[in-house]
Amino acid sequence: MPTIETDEHKALRSAVAALGTRHGRDHDREALWSEAGKLGYLGVNLPEAHGGGGGGITELSIVLEELGAAGCPLLMLVVSPAICGTVIARFGTDAQKQQWLPGLSDGTRRMAFGITEPDAGSNSHRITTTARRDTDTGDWILTGRKVFISGVDIADATLIVGRTEDARTGRLKPCLFIVPRDTPGFTRHPIDMELHAAEKQFELVLDDVRLPADALVGDEDAGLLQLFAGLNPERIMTAAFAIGMGRHALAKAVEYARDRTVWNTPIGAHQAIAHPLAQAHIDLELARLMMQKAAHLYDTGDDTGAGEAANMAKYAAGEACVKAVDQAVHTLGGNGLTREYRLASLITATRVARIAPVSREMILNYVSHQTLGLPKSY
Repeated sequence: MPTIETDEHKALRSAVAALGTRHGRDHDREALWSEAGKLGYLGVNLPEAHGGGGGGITELSIVLEELGAAGCPLLMLVVSPAICGTVIARFGTDAQKQQWLPGLSDGTRRMAFGITEPDAGSNSHRITTTARRDTDTGDWILTGRKVFISGVDIADATLIVGRTEDARTGRLKPCLFIVPRDTPGFTRHPIDMELHAAEKQFELVLDDVRLPADALVGDEDAGLLQLFAGLNPERIMTAAFAIGMGRHALAKAVEYARDRTVWNTPIGAHQAIAHPLAQAHIDLELARLMMQKAAHLYDTGDDTGAGEAANMAKYAAGEACVKAVDQAVHTLGGNGLTREYRLASLITATRVARIAPVSREMILNYVSHQTLGLPKSY
């Protein structure tokens, strides 16, 4: 695995950083999304044959990290090209690829991802949204509920995780369906969130939603393989989101510590200020290394290795982000809580990196069981 970025990756990082700096913290989300799409950044991971950049999650994570470091992360990068685009590119039919990938690549189309349910939480094996065949027409009929689904209002469709019954065993198995936004029976309700973010959260209700046979993505029997093809990139991109946010906060704190003078010296000259900021930087850099490892494994086709590394990267980045933001606010003292410096709002936002898309406790469960071989606790 390469440990030093290629010249191409450095150039991508520099170009995206320049884009992010132009838009900044007060960015217009739609304007930034549109420009990033036109420049080819949104679909950098998708196949060239369908309008993408021909790269992988490695390149897409650079895009999200640098936008985050500039204060303008695009959360839908995690969902639309990383999860939905990847799943369709790997498992979709030719018609699905032609219909969705060009738009996902240039940003003219977006997709949301619906997996979480009220009574399932982190246990994807308890998903109850079911899909059954209409034997007369061949249509699929979906029934169920989803919660905490990001950006449904701005998405053209949602990739819904449902379950079909295995005719041989009678057991339910996961399958993925493309549900266009205006499909009859498919309704959304905004969730009142304390966290103020550009992308809203929704509860979805699928009330006998009828879909054509070609709404199914991939093989009905592939099950978890297709599901985790989207979940591993989601974890890697969440790590990129967290690292970018942490870098943004740290940069503000470092700038303040250089300039703020008390008792004739900048406060950054004092080790009580400097050392915690240095530690935050080290933690963010270490998290980035694990994220790069996870992205490399995924892009080279090692799904098993990528699963372990993606979980570790998401854990490390979430922890590093929380510590970096906390230390940044503390460095500014009272100013860290003012609207002028705009750091306090990140305190709440950092919790997302610890909670979603999988909690740090579930990651620790995964590592203790899958990596260390300890008895399963759940």
